[in-house]
Amino acid sequence: MKYNKRRTSIIAVLTLVFVFCSQILVYASEDKPIITRPEAEDKYKWDLTEFYQTRELFEADMQKLKEDYLPKLASYKGKLNSAVSLLDYLSTDIEASILIEKGYVYANLTLDLDQTNANASEMASIASSTYSEYLQAVSYVQPELLALDETTLNRLITDPKLSEYTGYLSELVKQKEHILSEKEEAILSGLSEVISAPRNIFDKVLYGDYKYPTIQDADGKDIELSTSTYYDILDTCMDRDVRKRAYEARFKSYADFNHALSEIYITEVKANAATAKLRNFDSSIDAALASEFIPKSVYDNLVTAISNNLEPLHNYYQMKKDALGFEELHGYDAYIPLVNDYTMKMTYEEAVDMIVKALEPLGKDYTDDFIEGINSRWIDVYEDKNKYTGGYQWGTYSMHPYILLNFNNSLDSALTLAHEMGHALNTKYSNEKQNFINADYPIFTAEVVAIVNEMLVMDYLIKHAKNNDEKLFLLNKQIENIRGTVYVQVMFSEFEKTIHEMVESGQPVSSEALNFLWVELIKKYYGEAYTIDDIAKVGWSRIPHFYMNFYVYKYATSMAASYQIMKDITSGKEGAVDDYLDFLAAGGSDYPIEILKATGVDMNTSEPVDSVLEYFGELVEEMDKLLKETQGQE
Repeated sequence: MKYNKRRTSIIAVLTLVFVFCSQILVYASEDKPIITRPEAEDKYKWDLTEFYQTRELFEADMQKLKEDYLPKLASYKGKLNSAVSLLDYLSTDIEASILIEKGYVYANLTLDLDQTNANASEMASIASSTYSEYLQAVSYVQPELLALDETTLNRLITDPKLSEYTGYLSELVKQKEHILSEKEEAILSGLSEVISAPRNIFDKVLYGDYKYPTIQDADGKDIELSTSTYYDILDTCMDRDVRKRAYEARFKSYADFNHALSEIYITEVKANAATAKLRNFDSSIDAALASEFIPKSVYDNLVTAISNNLEPLHNYYQMKKDALGFEELHGYDAYIPLVNDYTMKMTYEEAVDMIVKALEPLGKDYTDDFIEGINSRWIDVYEDKNKYTGGYQWGTYSMHPYILLNFNNSLDSALTLAHEMGHALNTKYSNEKQNFINADYPIFTAEVVAIVNEMLVMDYLIKHAKNNDEKLFLLNKQIENIRGTVYVQVMFSEFEKTIHEMVESGQPVSSEALNFLWVELIKKYYGEAYTIDDIAKVGWSRIPHFYMNFYVYKYATSMAASYQIMKDITSGKEGAVDDYLDFLAAGGSDYPIEILKATGVDMNTSEPVDSVLEYFGELVEEMDKLLKETQGQE
């Protein structure tokens, strides 16, 4: 999954917000046909003429940027040592950035509605080219500011004329010790393609050279194990032999590349370690966390807190083993739902109504703004043949947020709507309250607001389940959401942390070491009820997140923070709603840890993690009890 990042270098970072989806399959209702985009009314579609009425107007703005703004921005080179000049530069840069953002987002939203649209593709290319020219025009700014002596920098930071930009300039000062000389930076920049090569090679191996394995189903017919087919079998196929064949074939296909994938990942880790050392960081993890000013204690506390609270996960696998009646629970059994053939289906309008009810604890202003977004065509709702898949929210400072959905009447679609509207209202409130530089929120806090919405929806649905089957389905889904987002991501984080520490301490690392560590972590996290097949040792090698440099821990911290916020709000804790709404409007006006503290959540402590794991344990106990009741065991 990607998120909008804080504008630490003034420019709007042009990235998408994607939903992190579970692997539980929910099917659309036969009596509620799935609507396609061509069939839908205009109210279910974006109105992109809000950006530009014609392509000519779009191109005029791009030309204005090239002819007027870029030369002007370049003219400030060598003049950023006074408050007046720096203020003039920043004001000009913000105007240019807003214009670039508008054109870039417009062109790419148009393209995402139809990936075959040649006109949109051309506009996206023009916007991308203009953006590249902008980056070149302002490439001198950060090095020039960082080259200033400490006295001059401090004078600029404290100058009243620059009070709106104090945070931006203070962050620059904190980065100063990790910025190299101009010549050294140029060398590193020239090596960027080489440093990023491991991820590119990984992609070529697993998405280029990789061939899907084939197995036979129960009737002897060949099945190619594409990703969707493979997970469909593991999630839904009740024939255990077919599941086992699929699992073993898929993991053997990774084992065939084990030595190559091991060397690729070890090279990635060595590149991270070398770059961190060159930039005067104590470790790779310190370098990775520094981009958002997250203290290493947050990462360490997370791993420690999970390690101290593994019993609920062990109980979950024991419950699953008992409920399925297996002597051994294997990897190919772990995803089978304990409530067979139950689905939840709803139309888009039903989903909106349900979400609004679920979000009522956030107050009338929030739900009114939610409804306004729905009614103001923020959302392109239905799927189309060449429309971009999945879902995201993409906001600009000068326009309202835009959300892409591919709504298919499933509960997952409804949760995606709640999730992305969380991002959208975060964007709306931050843009209204903050200046351009401070409006964009960092990744560390971005996912929190989206998961709060999902948590509120799931809490509402579980409390209002119509019958035992529906409640079991919802309990299982919430358990899997937390398992996949907290426990599994922290297991990934511990693997990543351990391998980097081994490399940084000079220990030899090989495919055998990687495979051994992976098995040891599965034993630790999944417990005695889970039987580990030998082939599972290569499971680490298929995970692209390991090439994102200490990223996955944010999934876990986001869910832990979200649960504590949701619990405080639904329990009626005094001030919880107001504090949360202030948090939504804070954008990137302070360091993410400090912004989050305003809600009462301190990720420097283990309390949020302990709390969500206690909730996980309660869900497992409730599901276990209900399963036994429905199966007549009590």
